[in-house]
Amino acid sequence: MGNVSVTLAFIIFLASYIGIMTEKINRALVACCGGVIMLVLGLLEVEQAFFEHVDWNTIALLFSMMVLVSITSQNGVFEYIAILLARQVKGKPIPLLIVMSTITAIGSAFLDNVTTVLLLVPIIITLTNMLNVSSTPFLISAILFANIGGTATLIGDPPNIMIGQAVDHLDFNDFIMNLGPVVFLIYIVVIGGISLFYRRSLFISSEKRLQLMQLDPKEFLKKGPMLYKSVTVLLLTICGFLLHPLLHLDLTTVAMSGALLLLLITTEEQEIEEVFRSIEWVTLFFFIGLFILVGGLIEVGIIDEMARGILSWTEGDIPKTAIIILWGSGLLSGFVDNIPFVAAMIPVIMEFEEYGIQNLDPLWWALALGSCLGGNATLIGASANVIVAGLASKSKQTFSFVQFFLIGFPVVIVSLIISTIYLVLRYLLAYF
Repeated sequence: MGNVSVTLAFIIFLASYIGIMTEKINRALVACCGGVIMLVLGLLEVEQAFFEHVDWNTIALLFSMMVLVSITSQNGVFEYIAILLARQVKGKPIPLLIVMSTITAIGSAFLDNVTTVLLLVPIIITLTNMLNVSSTPFLISAILFANIGGTATLIGDPPNIMIGQAVDHLDFNDFIMNLGPVVFLIYIVVIGGISLFYRRSLFISSEKRLQLMQLDPKEFLKKGPMLYKSVTVLLLTICGFLLHPLLHLDLTTVAMSGALLLLLITTEEQEIEEVFRSIEWVTLFFFIGLFILVGGLIEVGIIDEMARGILSWTEGDIPKTAIIILWGSGLLSGFVDNIPFVAAMIPVIMEFEEYGIQNLDPLWWALALGSCLGGNATLIGASANVIVAGLASKSKQTFSFVQFFLIGFPVVIVSLIISTIYLVLRYLLAYF
C-alpha cells in the first residue's frame, strides 16, 4: 500500500484513540466508526476485516462467559462469596484489596484473565456496594493483577497461547518455570505499591464492618434448582478450562458448551431473552471495532514495519534484541491491542534462525513478558481491561481512561524494569 493509505490509516486510528480516551462519545461507537471509515476508504476489505482480523474466538468466549455469569448471578452466588471473603479479613479495606488481587492473579494464571475478571468483577461490585466504599481501587487492581497473573502460564493471556502454538518445544510447564518466578516478584512489588497508594483513601466505617460481621452469607443464596444447575455448569466449565490441554478442546469451545448447556437446562426458570438483554453488548462491539481498526494498521503494513524495525535496529544481537522486544512490545501493547502485534512478531523472530541463531528462547520470553505486562498501561491495552471497564460502567461504578493510566502506566514501567533485570540475569549474561 502507498504512503497515502499508511497516513490515512494512522490518522483514523489516532483520531479513534483520542475519541476513546476523552470518553465524550461511547467508546464502542467510536471504535466501530473508525473501523467502518477504514472499510469505506478501502484500507481493508470487508472479508479481511471480518474473517481475518476480528478475533471471533475472543468474542465468542466473552459472550459465553457473560451468559454463564449472568445466569449464575441471579442466585446470589456472588453475594455469598463476597460476604464470605470480607468476613475472613473482618471487613478491613487493605487486606480485602490484597485478597481480591491475589485471587485475581491466581485465577488469571490457571483459567485465563478474561474469564477471571468476568467471574470476579460482580463479586467486587457487590462487596464495595455493601461496605459503602469506592469500587475504583478494587476494579483497577483487578485489571492490573489479571494481566500480571495471566503472564505466568501458557493459557493465562492470549499472547502466551499464540507463542505456545507457534513454538513446538515450549509447553505449559516451560511457561510456568520461565515466567512464574518473575511474575511472582512483580506481584509482590505491585501489591506493596498498590496497598501503600490506597491506604489513606480506602476507609470502611466500623459500623459497616460490624454490620458485615453480623451477616449470614447463606441468607443471600436463592436455593432452588436454578442455583444448583448454574453452579454445577459454571464449575464444569472452569474444570474444562483447567483440563483443556488434556481434552484438546480450545477455551472458546468449552465456554460455548457451558453457556448453551446452562441455557438449555434453565429454560423453565427464566426467559432466554432476559439473559441476552443482560449481555455487555457495548463491550463486544467495542472489541469488534478495535479489531477492525488494528486490522487496518496491519493491512497497510504499519504493524509489520514496527516489528521489523525493532529487529533491524539490533543487527541480530540477542541481548539487545531481547531488551528492545521487551520494551517495544511492552510500551506498544498498552496502546495497540497486543494480539495482532504478537502475531506480527512471531514470524519475524523465527527469521532469526536464518542468521544461524539456535536458541531463540530469550526472545520468546521477552515477547511474552512485554506484550502481557504492557497491557496494564491503558484501559484498552488488553481484553481484561475493556471487560472490567464495561462491567463497571453497567453498574455505574465508572473510572476514567486517565484515572487508570496514571496508575497503570507506572506499574508497566516497574514491571518492565524488573523483567529486564530478570532476563539479563537468567538468560543474557552468557552473551556478554
